[in-house]
Amino acid sequence: MPRPSADDLVDFRHTVIAKLSKIAIAVMVAAVGGAGCTTVSEVGPEQAAAGCSVATAKLADEDVTPLDPRPSPQLPVTVKSADGRDVTVESADRILAVNLYGSLAEIVFSLGLGDRVIGRDTSTAFPAAAALPLVTPQGHDLSAEAILKLNPTVLIADDSIGPATVLQQIRDSGIPVVIVDDEQTLEAIPAHIRAVAGALGVAEAGERLVTRVQSEIDTARASAPKDGTPPRIAFLYVRGTAGVYLIGGDGAGSDAMIEAIGAVDAGTAAGLTKFRPLTSEGLINAAPDVILVMTEGLNSVGGVDGLLKLPGVAQTPAGINRRVVDMEDGVLLNFGARTGKAVEALAKAVYGQC
Repeated sequence: MPRPSADDLVDFRHTVIAKLSKIAIAVMVAAVGGAGCTTVSEVGPEQAAAGCSVATAKLADEDVTPLDPRPSPQLPVTVKSADGRDVTVESADRILAVNLYGSLAEIVFSLGLGDRVIGRDTSTAFPAAAALPLVTPQGHDLSAEAILKLNPTVLIADDSIGPATVLQQIRDSGIPVVIVDDEQTLEAIPAHIRAVAGALGVAEAGERLVTRVQSEIDTARASAPKDGTPPRIAFLYVRGTAGVYLIGGDGAGSDAMIEAIGAVDAGTAAGLTKFRPLTSEGLINAAPDVILVMTEGLNSVGGVDGLLKLPGVAQTPAGINRRVVDMEDGVLLNFGARTGKAVEALAKAVYGQC
């Protein structure tokens, strides 16, 4: 996915602030083997010290893995959209699946229907979708003109993306619009897969994908160390270009990923909920052993050295020991079909060199 411009980051800042109380921010995304962790983050020239230091959590394969055999849609179907509407889908020949996190398109590709997808949102970052035209040309807002130009036979979205007037314009043009619940948690992933699969007439394939993804999540969770004191990890959402500096807490989405690897979410332990502005006092009180950030966010503040200049960071155990883990924006808070792989990659980055 192309790196976002400064205008994109400013636009995303507005999206974050507007949805702070209801979404886990994402720009938003098989075993990873030895590629799951590097000893030096790819965002700067910092050299990792012996033992625990800077690490990048990476998937062994950054692309999605479609089901085999691939399903054939059985249509028409009428489904209950999350907005309460009954929606009839008659064709899955030209699919658009869009949201703030990129997870809906990831599910469609993982179901084996990627060859029917005709466009993408800004957060859909995996290689198989990279060449598709954007329907969010201005940051993360849908463009009715861009969508209608592609002539989709079905649009799948959730409440994280809009504006609502564009979605209504698409409905008014005769294109079925199916809204999926936008709860961003590990537990909600099976329901999202079933909703997408049902709308596309491949319910049986949806169950196969649920089984695969749940197995990957369970395996990744089981790989977390059972001995010793769990590390305290603070997730910082930083966008230096846009001036956004936040810390995650209970219900932010980052807490689910941190807890899935057997660690303690430092923001939650400090009594924070959702995302809160980063303050020196708040971060010092959270006392994280590890700081987790998105790769693009780390880039935006000038790497680890720049991160250490943010309020309170250098005074935490993580800052003192330069224990920083970064992960690709479209993977960490995606909560899609690759989440099990993301959990495993995060665990390898946090524990692999310690």
